[in-house]
Amino acid sequence: MTIIAGHPFLTDFQTTQLINRLNTTTDLAITALSSQQVYIFSKDLAEHDYKKAIDLLNHGDDVAMQQAQDGQLQVMVSPRFGTISPWASKATDIFNNCDVNIDRVERVVVYTLTASKPLPAKLPHDIEMMLYDRMTQSLFYDLAKAQHLFDDQEPARLNHIDVMGAGKDALVEANTKFGFALSAQDIDYLTNAYVNELKRNPTDVELMMFAQANSEHCRHKIFNAEWTIDGDTQPKSLFGMIKNTFQKNPNDILSAYKDNAAVVKGFDGLRFYPLLNSENNHLEYGFHQEAIDILMKVETHNHPTAIAPYSGAATGSGGEIRDEGATGRGGKPKAGLAGFHVSHLQLPDMPEAWEQSGKVSTEAYGKPERMASALQIMTEAPLGSANFSNEFGRPNLVGYFRSFQLDTSAAQDGSEMRGYHKPIMIAGGYGNIKRNLVEKNPIQPGDLLIVLGGPAMQIGLGGGAASSVDSGELDEGLDFASVQRDNAEMERRCQEVIDRCWAMAKDGNDTNPIVSIHDVGAGGLSNAMPELVNDHELGAVLNLRKVPSLEHGMSPMAIWSNEAQERYVLAIRPESAELFDSICDRERCPYAILGEATEVRELVVDDPLLNTKGDAQPVDMPMQVLLGGTPKMQRAFKRTEPNLRPLTLDSVNLTQAVKDVLRHPTVASKSFLISIGDRSITGMIVRDQYVGRYQVPVADCAVTASALVALDGQPMTGEAMSMGERTPVALINPSASARLAVAEAITNIAGANIAKLSDITLSANWMAATGEDKEDQALYEGVMAVGEALCPALGIAIPVGKDSLSMRANWTDEAGNKSVVSPMSLVITAFAAVQNVSKTLTPELTAGETAFYRLDLSKGQFRLGGSILAQTLSQLGDSCPDLDNPQDLINFFNFIQQANNQGLIAAYHDIGDGGLLATVAEMQFTSRQGVKLVLDDANLLGQLFAEELGAVIQVKPENVEALLAVAEQTGASDLLSLIGQSTDEDSLLIQTASQTLTFDRAELETEWSKVSYHITKGRDNPECVEQAFALIGDKNHQGLIAQANYDLNQTIEAPYINSRSVQPKVAILREQGVNGHVEMGAGFTRAGFDAVDVHMSDLLKGRVNLRDFDGLVACGGFSYGDVLGAGSGWAKSIMFHDELRMQFVRFFTRPETFSLGVCNGCQMMSQLKDLIPGAENFPRFVANKSARFEARTVNVKIERTKSVLLKGMQDSILPIAVAHGEGYATLSDTDIAGMAAHGQIAMRYVDSQGAPTEHYPLNPNGSPQGVTGICTTDGRVTLMMPHPERNLMAYNHSWKPEEWDQDGAWMRMFRNARAFLR
Repeated sequence: MTIIAGHPFLTDFQTTQLINRLNTTTDLAITALSSQQVYIFSKDLAEHDYKKAIDLLNHGDDVAMQQAQDGQLQVMVSPRFGTISPWASKATDIFNNCDVNIDRVERVVVYTLTASKPLPAKLPHDIEMMLYDRMTQSLFYDLAKAQHLFDDQEPARLNHIDVMGAGKDALVEANTKFGFALSAQDIDYLTNAYVNELKRNPTDVELMMFAQANSEHCRHKIFNAEWTIDGDTQPKSLFGMIKNTFQKNPNDILSAYKDNAAVVKGFDGLRFYPLLNSENNHLEYGFHQEAIDILMKVETHNHPTAIAPYSGAATGSGGEIRDEGATGRGGKPKAGLAGFHVSHLQLPDMPEAWEQSGKVSTEAYGKPERMASALQIMTEAPLGSANFSNEFGRPNLVGYFRSFQLDTSAAQDGSEMRGYHKPIMIAGGYGNIKRNLVEKNPIQPGDLLIVLGGPAMQIGLGGGAASSVDSGELDEGLDFASVQRDNAEMERRCQEVIDRCWAMAKDGNDTNPIVSIHDVGAGGLSNAMPELVNDHELGAVLNLRKVPSLEHGMSPMAIWSNEAQERYVLAIRPESAELFDSICDRERCPYAILGEATEVRELVVDDPLLNTKGDAQPVDMPMQVLLGGTPKMQRAFKRTEPNLRPLTLDSVNLTQAVKDVLRHPTVASKSFLISIGDRSITGMIVRDQYVGRYQVPVADCAVTASALVALDGQPMTGEAMSMGERTPVALINPSASARLAVAEAITNIAGANIAKLSDITLSANWMAATGEDKEDQALYEGVMAVGEALCPALGIAIPVGKDSLSMRANWTDEAGNKSVVSPMSLVITAFAAVQNVSKTLTPELTAGETAFYRLDLSKGQFRLGGSILAQTLSQLGDSCPDLDNPQDLINFFNFIQQANNQGLIAAYHDIGDGGLLATVAEMQFTSRQGVKLVLDDANLLGQLFAEELGAVIQVKPENVEALLAVAEQTGASDLLSLIGQSTDEDSLLIQTASQTLTFDRAELETEWSKVSYHITKGRDNPECVEQAFALIGDKNHQGLIAQANYDLNQTIEAPYINSRSVQPKVAILREQGVNGHVEMGAGFTRAGFDAVDVHMSDLLKGRVNLRDFDGLVACGGFSYGDVLGAGSGWAKSIMFHDELRMQFVRFFTRPETFSLGVCNGCQMMSQLKDLIPGAENFPRFVANKSARFEARTVNVKIERTKSVLLKGMQDSILPIAVAHGEGYATLSDTDIAGMAAHGQIAMRYVDSQGAPTEHYPLNPNGSPQGVTGICTTDGRVTLMMPHPERNLMAYNHSWKPEEWDQDGAWMRMFRNARAFLR
């Protein structure tokens, strides 16, 4: 074992925050705290490898190990013993790819505490919990104990359960011991199957496999159950009612209910991807005209997020992404979403009156110890979801966040606490798929069965079962066992393999080796592999020891059923084995052939290691027993009516209500969970959450382009998605809540340009605490309202969805047994094909004289039950909003689409949480445009705060007459009313006949931003948070500006396109984990290059040589997951290989070449400065000042620079996308002055006056003097942190001037490259 001391783990501000938290919680009187990273290798390193390790881990610095002095206490935190961390997996890859062969390296953090009084030898439990996450980490006080990280046990044995001797009792005992979560019905079924049919004892492997495969989580027994209500058997199951929507309206749906995701028809377009040129062995990019169909899926990951928020949300997003990739014979994930329901946040610096629910405050009511608090979840889970999506390379473009907790008991004594102690974590999205790959091919006997992706690990055991029971029901140790870990970089490698395969499926020449593919999720291989072959009515013979595993001590049950993430199972024909191996080898993606499909419908899993005597066969089970014979569930309830109380509103202060509603977490700014997520990756984003020149997160829906360029002469088509949910209303009327969820998703997506209502397709995610009559009734009524009535009336289908029916948290404390039960919760996601992405309506207000109209589907009822206003008063109410007539929603949708097509609507925002008040305020925040609302005195609270369905539209005076005519034509006239007008003041006026209230816009936006402010202040660098918060009231801040000193559409490359017999070649270089290469290739292809996909493995293995290229581009992403410093592993893999290093040297010294490094490529190439002429003063790019991944649209100024790529763009100020965690340039003022004098400063962040800035988030990483782009002294090598390749078209800009309507601001850079080569 070798130990190497490293640099500090925490930043200065993080250290201060931790000291403050420790001293707030305890009387230990901590005066100082230091943290050090310590790297521990499983085996001793040779001397020459040790020196390389110092270079890789500490950038060559020799760092001393900090020793505890007298009175100090050292505490060590490591990955949980018995697990392998994602960090270790990536770091080990770096070492091995740099020719330092190691088995494993782990990172331990050593905290050294100093106090003003003696410290105990062991910290109190509460303090330990502040230093580590017990679900994923271990804590100890002696560094020598770190050796247990590498403990490798002998392979654990197979267990048999003695049903032949002890009968059913043996299964009951095993059920408790192993946490199978088998129902009484399951136990009876298995007892009969083994005792009477198979006549043998089951193995623990078989029982765990059965438990996962037949869990509620995986088999949806309740949705497929037969229901009896008030003694009457119902004709349809819940699933039958959902299927009714598809039977009535199949529309353009190509696949429903039978695959990992649903698929609907998209548009013909030009997809961009590489194919192999067999003449030169290059993977050459090109545009391919084909049908670009749309796949969609939305999942939940509630239980894992409750017990380990970061990893739970991360693996939730990762699992849903795998569903998309494993659709048909290979899909391509494109855009994602994330949503969260939690109980009250209880922000320590912002206590709220509504957190005192009845006689018992929600804080005093407590929570189960093993579950995270709402604030912990909303601090950590969004980071997990965002970081996984960022690293994989899929943008999160839409979502929601609701905080709800309420004591609904008549006595208000805490006896009926409703809320989300068991949170909802929603992960979903859509992607694209080729038309000829929508259906899986039949697997044939003899086909090879493969597991693709990462190794098996002792994690995530029994997660499917754990997610199927109420939180708190399982033994705590079983909760630990179900925790998963994430490695998005591995999943990216798998997706690259899938991408290479699906690209080979051309009509008439389908060489895609994938026959059928399935993701590995709940239940691990034990669920995925049987499903893969069972879909084709086959069996399988598999070798357990072929499953890649990093932990030799795993039992057969753990190997077969663990939920190690980032894996897929697939079938290929034997003749495709060599091709598939070559693809995986190039992508460095592990895989293993486990066995073959068999005609006999039997699942046989052999274990040649342990089954040497024939008495330890892990699995030998008929498929019918495993998946086909369990009895149908029966459910019954008797209908009851809820006991509801009307709202008491007599004492409401209107001014205070306005502020309370805007400040409520459900209404307030969601910036804290949006800016951390990349929203520009793929280069096809049209509408992300941030709207307008002030970049306010209020978009109604997400919109992407079908492809990177449009078909000639046609508008760019695309896809849109939105969400809808109104779960507190279910406590008043479950059917209304369900209808509102569907309708809100539609009013949100109506801002996109959609041909007809039936082009919208829905995903339905149902959550409930089933098992009590009233909860079963709520679920049944909600499903019936949507499946049997509303969706058929709207002509819309629900071909995909999920259920999670254990939404209850139970625990016991000194006060007795406690429970928090969620309302019936339907979360709807709407997806649609978009006719013209440029016609997307947003809430951004237009300057000048305009009118504001309200579309109100309640026609003046303004019911306040379940509203945010009611929640701020700790009330529920008895009369709630509803969709009273589906025709009104149809008319509403048709009106918005026709008015949009005629250009009559200047701005659009739907009415949701917070009612009219929140809608108008959010529109105002986008542009700081004044608004005056003119309302009636009668039911003013209802007019302002009722969350009735509808929208607010802004209309220019010259369009009013035409707008009213469209309303008449579409039957929407009775929904439409004039409610106000624009003003010149930066304020909101509310005027009635008897009063006028004036609110300063900055005052309202400050209230609206407080939740984000407080969460980020405790999570990120407080200095950055304060700077961002200050911009709200800064009158000088004008938001984004655009001053292009060139014609965006000028094709300056045109004179040179035919100057050569072959077009110049550009190497689009990527390392494992890079994800921004496709859009980069598109930019250069459009500019007249032959763009070639070049993986680092191509260069290392000699398949490709840089001498064949004129340009070299290192792309953005997360090479090796940014472990050991962003870009460092990638750079070292070049520097540590002599032959490859010289190949780069020769390329950089050729005077006719150019090079570009963007984001991760910039970070990498800056570390190659010793190889690049004129780059001696290049900085390193290190962690952002905020210590957070930053995804923003910001302004940059092109300096007077020598960069050949920025020629003719000097002095322009342009909006551009940024998305990085390590962009701070290590430059002094002297360095910058010297580089500027030589024309090497290429680009700076600037404020809205055009001055270089370090103000956050205008400068998202804090780089000195705003420097974010540099070049060599001759201008041939340009590096930049922002992403020009993501703004190739005008509609790609999150904000742009209206006159930009063709190319984006950054296409010029690619044209400059082609013009440079002549």
